[in-house]
Amino acid sequence: MLKYLAVGVMFPVLAILFTKYLGEEYAWINRKIIHFSSVPAILFFREGLVTGKELAAVVMLFAFGQLLTHLMNKELSWYQIKNNYGEVFYCIMFSAMALFMDVNYASAIMLVMAVSDGITGVLRFYYFKKNGFNVKLRKHWIGSVGYIVSAVIIAFLILPQLNFLMKIAWSIILMLAEYQKVIDDNVAVPVVAVLIKPLFL
Repeated sequence: MLKYLAVGVMFPVLAILFTKYLGEEYAWINRKIIHFSSVPAILFFREGLVTGKELAAVVMLFAFGQLLTHLMNKELSWYQIKNNYGEVFYCIMFSAMALFMDVNYASAIMLVMAVSDGITGVLRFYYFKKNGFNVKLRKHWIGSVGYIVSAVIIAFLILPQLNFLMKIAWSIILMLAEYQKVIDDNVAVPVVAVLIKPLFL
């Protein structure tokens, strides 16, 4: 199992190194590329090639390392934003899902966090960049559409026991959790996903 864990870890590490060359201008895109890079680890976890404890332990190391750079005011500026702890929250909640949720539902939540959130961020970034607006921390419906579509696809692949309407409802609820601005979406989405589980499964 350790070889799969090593491969799963390799992708985020390579993503962090790769995005450095894209530079600070693309910090919001870089964050999403790093989100995408966690997909192999999620799939290994779902297939039983990596245990929840192993995955959670490694991801918590990522969380600690990224938190440390914030606390020391030495952010990795090509993807870390000063006073924005989203990537730290992402790792903490990712670890919690791996430890405390059943593998299948945890995998669905993780994939939404990695893929749907990533697609949303990329769409919003390029929409606002193209239209000349400040791309930082902006929400727009184009990203939300991408979120719902990708989340529905994930639900079809990972949660086949849900009927069509339930898949759409599940995806819309998680999109709303991502869209709200009160709580960091890296916390809000997994928490809401856990709370609504009894309604769907």
